Parts: sequence; structure tokens; C-alpha cells
Amino acid sequence: MEYISRNLEAVVMQVTKEFPAVLVTGPRQVGKTTMLKKLMEDTDRKYVSLDDLNERSLAKNDPELFLQAHKPPILIDEVQYAPELFPYIKIYADSHHEPGAFWLTGSQVFQMMKGVQESLAGRVAVLSMTSLSQAELSGASMTPFEIDLEALKEREKLRIPADVQGIFERIYRGSM
Repeated sequence: MEYISRNLEAVVMQVTKEFPAVLVTGPRQVGKTTMLKKLMEDTDRKYVSLDDLNERSLAKNDPELFLQAHKPPILIDEVQYAPELFPYIKIYADSHHEPGAFWLTGSQVFQMMKGVQESLAGRVAVLSMTSLSQAELSGASMTPFEIDLEALKEREKLRIPADVQGIFERIYRGSM
């Protein structure tokens, strides 16, 4: 299947330059991991998934050793399974001052978000990803939404008209 560019990509790359950690949250199967893996192509960033029970166990039981084994820059997928990592990511961020050291993905789990906010306050950019937009599906590049009359007029020029049948098909497909 062909990769569909996401409008959030530019935001990820911008905040990567500003924060030690970037957390992309959102519902399952919206493309968080796919987008970040695409962005890390041709870089030295490594990938580890906490869906792997061995990696998850190490992250939960010895987060310090986990981060020694998986040195930044790194993408840690499904970080909600090991909130024990957050204090150690904070320690790393405070001692290394390295923007973009950690890319994290996770579902929007309240306890995880609470842990991120407490442990990584000021050190993490939290971005929310939703399903594909009509603009992304049609290949139109859009800037993040902003309440500005001129920006809204520019967005309106890019709008693709849709008939009832097209809208039904889009809903039926579920943004796929």
C-alpha cells in the first residue's frame, strides 16, 4: 500500500528541533507508527516496540538498562505499556539537552498522559493524530488549522467539493 503523507509531519519535524521528546498520541490504527517510521528513514534513529513482550518487560522492570540498550535517537512505540520510562527519559533530557532524542507513540490513555505531564513537563511536545483528513486523502498539503481570516480564505481555495455519494463512500471507507 502506498504511503499517504500526513499534515502532522511538518509539525513533528519542527517540534523535534525544540523538545527532547515528542509524543504522538491518538486512536489505534490512525498511522502514528507508520508516519514516524517514514520520517525516520535515512536517519540514525532506531525503533523499538513495547508490543514486544521482552522489550516491554525490560522497560518496565529496568528502565535505566532499557535506555542503555536503546540509545537515542530512538522511536519507542506503544510507550503507554511502560510509563516507568518517563522519569528516566526526563533524566536523560535534563543531562543531555538533545532536541528530538525521543519519539514516542501511545494511545490516549489517561494514566499515561498523566505520567507524561508529571514526569516530562516542559520536555515533551504532545501531538494528537486523528484519522486521515480529506485533504490528506486527496494529496493536498494543508497547514495546521488556525483562526485567521486570511488563512481560512486560503484554505477555502483548496477545498475539494464533494457530492453526497462521495461523502457516503468516505464515511463507509472510514478514512482509509
